[in-house]
Amino acid sequence: DEINSRSEFLTAYAGEPYEDHGRFQALFEYESMMGELLNMDVVNVPTYDGFQASATALRMACRITGRDKVLIAGLIGQDKFSKIRDYLQPDITIVQAPIELPTGLVDLATLKSIISEDFACIYFENPTYLGVIESNGEEISAIAHQYKALSVVSVNPISLGVINPPVEYGADVVCGDIQPLGIHMFYGGGHGGFIATQDDPRFVMEFPSRLFGVAATDVAGEYGFGDVAYERTSFAKREEGKEWVGTAAALWGITAGVYLALLGPQGMAELGEGIMQRTRYAMDRINEIDGINIPFYSSAHFDEFLVNFDQSERSVQSINQRLLQRGIFGGKDISRDFAGLGQSALFCVTEVHTQNDIDILVSALAEVIHD
Repeated sequence: DEINSRSEFLTAYAGEPYEDHGRFQALFEYESMMGELLNMDVVNVPTYDGFQASATALRMACRITGRDKVLIAGLIGQDKFSKIRDYLQPDITIVQAPIELPTGLVDLATLKSIISEDFACIYFENPTYLGVIESNGEEISAIAHQYKALSVVSVNPISLGVINPPVEYGADVVCGDIQPLGIHMFYGGGHGGFIATQDDPRFVMEFPSRLFGVAATDVAGEYGFGDVAYERTSFAKREEGKEWVGTAAALWGITAGVYLALLGPQGMAELGEGIMQRTRYAMDRINEIDGINIPFYSSAHFDEFLVNFDQSERSVQSINQRLLQRGIFGGKDISRDFAGLGQSALFCVTEVHTQNDIDILVSALAEVIHD
């Protein structure tokens, strides 16, 4: 908060380096630390949010391969799917592949039956929308590569202290939202999206967003920071650009960079381990309550997990109303968006929750189920 509220960052909305001192360098440092976290060479200055990053990554895949179909593996949130559909249609076709209900993982058999050489990429999330850690990432990427398609993975960056980065199981393009990296919750704000690839010109030249690099200056031993391949962007090409690019999320890139610098590799590992421990503890405790079932219980999870209330014969809406009377926000009701999962809610546990917080939730759930 101290850094991102400094005047040279906060008030210099879209100025030049001589008036907003250090902004280009700060964003270069952010990109460098994200590159280290992701084990990839190239990371963009943030897009507006993670939804846009996913949609843009899919369009990049289509331009790189020259194909006009994308395959989305597994469940994704309906709000994200709406953004992706807005970005891709009408000229790009979207096909979805289901999950295995016992595990919550991508159904590989169905994926193999759908994929063909018409598809630009397979897109999947890890952790998934339902919080499951997708352990078949290497197999999914191999299926994509078999048909000369790309593997595009959306990832929660705070999971990368404990989970291998997607490039290590075959991802060609990685994307996601930087909101978890030290950014407070806001009323619709506080978001920024990242896209990452290796340093391959075929990929780099399809980034529509800005990329900052380092270069020597006329003064020996002095370096400057600025745009790489500026001619790619809509700033240079205007209406002929691959996609419109703004500067609204640059401040959040600086914020995320400060957060990464403060935590360091060991801090990211401790953060991820703590979240996974809290998540499993919450799942174990809630699963003990009669009338409640934890789908995909045997699969590893990261910060989110599904809770099903079908056995209680109560709706998620009624349970959440009772929880709210006790000062607790219940899980996200997904019974309308994913009717096949029954009366289920998506709960989330992060580093801000204590064991006592989880115990209070468990006690309240037990009361409202048997009330």
